[in-house]
Amino acid sequence: MLFSSLWKSRYKTHFGATDCWWRPGLVVLLCWSCVTQLTFGNGTFEESKHLVIQREGEFDITYNDTVTSENQTIYAFNHTVSRNKTEGVRVSVDVLSQNLKSPILFVVRQKQAVLSFQVPLILRGLYQRKYPYNHLGRTLCQPPTKAASETQYFFVDVSTLSSQGTNYQLRVSRVESFTLQTDKTFSFTASPSQPQYFKYVFPEGVDTVIVKVSSDMNFPCSVMSIQDIQCPVYDLDNNVAFIGMYQTMTKKGAITVQRKDFPSNSFYVVVVVKTEDEACGGPLRFYPLRPDELIDAGNRSKILDVVVSPAIESEVYVMGMLFCLGIFLSFYLLTLLVACLQNKRAKRRALFHNIDDTSPAETGKTPASPNEYGSLDSTVSSEAVTESAPSIDSATSADNYGYMERSLENVGRSRQESLSSIEEDDYDTLDDINSDKNIVRTKKYLCVSDLSRKDKRVLSKKYQIYFWNIATIAVFYALPVIQLVITYQTVVNVTGNQDICYYNFMCAHPLGALSAFNNILSNLGYVMLGLLFLLIVLKRDIVHNRALSCNDVNALECGIPKHFGLFYAMGTALMMEGLLSACYHVCPNYTNFQFDTSFMYMIAGLCMLKLYQKRHPDINASAYTAYACLAGVIFFSVIGVVFGRGNTVFWIVFSVIHILATLLLSTQLYYMGRWRLDSGILRRMVYIVYTDSIRQCSGPMYIDRMVLLVMGNIVNWSLAAYGLIERPNDFASYLLAIAICNLLLYFAFYIIMKLRSGERIRCLALVCILFTAVVWGFALYFFFQGLSTWQKTPAESREHNRDCILLSFFDDHDIWHFLSSIAMFGSFLVLLTMDDDLDAVQRDKIYVF
Repeated sequence: MLFSSLWKSRYKTHFGATDCWWRPGLVVLLCWSCVTQLTFGNGTFEESKHLVIQREGEFDITYNDTVTSENQTIYAFNHTVSRNKTEGVRVSVDVLSQNLKSPILFVVRQKQAVLSFQVPLILRGLYQRKYPYNHLGRTLCQPPTKAASETQYFFVDVSTLSSQGTNYQLRVSRVESFTLQTDKTFSFTASPSQPQYFKYVFPEGVDTVIVKVSSDMNFPCSVMSIQDIQCPVYDLDNNVAFIGMYQTMTKKGAITVQRKDFPSNSFYVVVVVKTEDEACGGPLRFYPLRPDELIDAGNRSKILDVVVSPAIESEVYVMGMLFCLGIFLSFYLLTLLVACLQNKRAKRRALFHNIDDTSPAETGKTPASPNEYGSLDSTVSSEAVTESAPSIDSATSADNYGYMERSLENVGRSRQESLSSIEEDDYDTLDDINSDKNIVRTKKYLCVSDLSRKDKRVLSKKYQIYFWNIATIAVFYALPVIQLVITYQTVVNVTGNQDICYYNFMCAHPLGALSAFNNILSNLGYVMLGLLFLLIVLKRDIVHNRALSCNDVNALECGIPKHFGLFYAMGTALMMEGLLSACYHVCPNYTNFQFDTSFMYMIAGLCMLKLYQKRHPDINASAYTAYACLAGVIFFSVIGVVFGRGNTVFWIVFSVIHILATLLLSTQLYYMGRWRLDSGILRRMVYIVYTDSIRQCSGPMYIDRMVLLVMGNIVNWSLAAYGLIERPNDFASYLLAIAICNLLLYFAFYIIMKLRSGERIRCLALVCILFTAVVWGFALYFFFQGLSTWQKTPAESREHNRDCILLSFFDDHDIWHFLSSIAMFGSFLVLLTMDDDLDAVQRDKIYVF
């Protein structure tokens, strides 16, 4: 009032209406008068409406206080930090009041960091669901110190904007076991609002360690993270993925950490429990109808164990690589040894032939005529053996020439009547008998000569296209694959998100930028053995061409017609399988699984084509048709992986296509391609059923083919029914199983019919068959161990992870790579050598089946 009256009197007597220059000074004067009314007390700074209270805080003491918008409390703590010993500091807060309109704000001010959080803490889930947490526990960041011992201060500020008094509890405690020890398991409890993290320091001489976190509980879902020693530490569900390496986990989690990635030679192991379990494959329990509704998440505490173990040393890498190379180089040495033995045996045979030809008086035998023997590597023809039976012992001929003529008594009467490809008693002697396919291919008992009438040069070019086409496909397929997996690996290394790739993290040894070098190295066998098979085929191809150039009778008129184009394609496919499998294992996941299986389909298809080509060289599918069909298979594989999971419509469509394709292929094989798919097909089918089954009830004309096709249809229809009923998630493996089952069925049928026809399997082929069968058995055992699966979430996949079992470097899947590559190589050798016993048998005496 005094200032007011004074201002009014002076304004009226001395100043005019425009003289107001002194008003800012009056404002300052008024402010000064307000300041003089403030009082200073013991540790307090009091204002009429706001009170700041500062307290000296002590560790391991629980403070029960109340905070409102009119007062703020600051707790001051100090602790001694030692360079040789690190102790963690943990702040625990619990809000006792319910239905708060405004949260309590906690700010922890440290020397090099500020940590702030509110209580209740609101964590968001999917569809903007909100989960409140009233009890929080946070570990303070511990920046490194250069001094031997240093006293550090930090302050905890507590405030709120709520006018209503809010009760809270505050407790600051030391974490004695903040630093993890090597090979020592430490147990702890974590929850979404109470994350935990610990420090690990690399010991001297250890450059790589594996951090393993485990729990007996599947859920709640959690995240483990590896972060550098810096502030702040990202230890909440909504920010743990901002920095470092991280992965979700249910029961198991493991991350390999290298010293070179952390200049401070230490890192934090952070474990966070997520607010929801959907990321780990769990159910979504709540779905709020109102977007602002708060949901009680319930008890989401999880007990976990953490252990840090040293990883393998560089010597183990060297041993693993030498072991891998040694295994497959031994096959090269074994092949060279077998080749030397065969050459030595061939020289002995040549010497034996020369003795018979030059000194008949000494042997007491008549020298063989030029028509009875071929070149150096050829064997005695069937007719020669039969005619010279009195002079040449049968056992000797079997040992020396690899083939003993079949007795006609062991062959059925119907086959005795068809020992030649064309019988004058069966057909009229017309000129068009050699060209009319319907006459030749509809014989009841066919011989190889009936289906090898085309010019050999034309067929060789036809089958060479298989090799050139697959080589072209390999280039165009492999280049974008390599580019893509390099991008995948870069993304993993940059983002640190280890949920992108489905490794066996318990046995994933990094090398450079590669996260699982052992899974890549173990694919070397496919490449090396594929190359070895190509060399073996090349050697046989050269020998056969030399025989043809010398007009060798056996090469021209005996044995299974030799066309090597499919063999070259098979070897190339095996090498590409190794390359693409290695690319897949750079970052295995469901989006690139077709890289690992595409050439498996190719191999299965080429093997079936080769089996069919052996006895049907003239009517085998062309390369363009074959690769077009395989492209359709790969197309369905990709569609099934992307859209087939639980899609009933897709499985119905695929099963119908599968059954129709089986029926069409069966018809094609049964009639040797001599049928037409047109509008009259149904009428002809009804007519055949009526005349053959109803009118005269006659059996099928081609019994052997019918048995194979009936069994094949039963198997394929059963697989189609299984897929339609079960609808497996791994569609690519299901499709591969269909191809393998058909290949094994055809292979078994071929061997049975070969033995049934009086043919025999030579020693080398028999050894390959037995060896390959045993290796396939062991390989499938390791394949079904299932160390990871992209059909589930990354966290669920890690539940199947297991430690290395071979040299501390290779896991079960690596052993599958070793054994499967050897088994495939053995299977190729079986196809290559299985009919070597027929090299001296005329083609009009080799039956088609």
